[in-house]
Amino acid sequence: MTTPALQEHSMAFVCQGEQLVGVISLPTQPASDAAPARATDLALLVVVGGPQVRTGSHRQFTQLCRAVADAGVPAMRFDVRGMGDSTGPLRSFEHIGDDISAALDALQARLPGVKRVVLWGLCDGASAALMYLHEHHDPRITGLVLLNPWIRSAQTLARAHIKHYYWQRLRQPDFWRKLADGGVALQAVKGLWANLKASRRTQGNASGTAALPFQQRMLLGAEGFEGPVLWVLSGQDLTAREFAEHVDLEPRWQQLMRRRHLQRLDLPDADHTFSTSPQGEQAVQATLRWLQAMLTQDGAAA
Repeated sequence: MTTPALQEHSMAFVCQGEQLVGVISLPTQPASDAAPARATDLALLVVVGGPQVRTGSHRQFTQLCRAVADAGVPAMRFDVRGMGDSTGPLRSFEHIGDDISAALDALQARLPGVKRVVLWGLCDGASAALMYLHEHHDPRITGLVLLNPWIRSAQTLARAHIKHYYWQRLRQPDFWRKLADGGVALQAVKGLWANLKASRRTQGNASGTAALPFQQRMLLGAEGFEGPVLWVLSGQDLTAREFAEHVDLEPRWQQLMRRRHLQRLDLPDADHTFSTSPQGEQAVQATLRWLQAMLTQDGAAA
């Protein structure tokens, strides 16, 4: 068994008077296959959603950061306030912008040569990354890797249920037999009707961006970001299906997803957290390929 070409160090830093704890994975040598002169100014920061700690489900964030560092790019993961080893009250993913900013500051303090950072987020970590861009307009962020973004509302959930559950049930003969017998299928019909009504409701327009629903702040963050983005969607995940359905129905999202520097990767067999070893490896390799392409383009432009 070979030892990975990386080192790991724990870090403590301050956010709004609270102490946050993170771990940074460092390569022993910078990436050399492409753009060696510029690879040393790039790092990856994992934005952890909630409630979640820096290791991730089945250690996926730990494994990801180590793989990225082994490929030559520093990677950092950390506990937001109120989670894991960090102090303070727990906050929702809608309110961790200051945590992300503090982590970026700590990353650059540890590695002064880092000028560009890729934010990597899963589920509401991806949503928080987009809202951070909207709220902070941080020029340090030059790339995004967003997996199964959380965009749930009563409308998105209802639409996903209609398409991916009720439509399948209506095509099953036993459903109609149970309905004729007055069985549990009657409850399914009531559920279908409730979901149809919910899917047609519209959210009111709030005045001022601070009062906007988080889905709108995500969109504004994505629209204002001009760097490369990798979207990864799992085929066996309701959250990913909700996001895809939302994109299909919203013209602004559709226009956004057609941008030249945007890449969408669908993994049909993956679940929400890429819980099996093959799924986890798919997510890691997708990230590494995207980072390598980013460095290669930098080298060509240099």
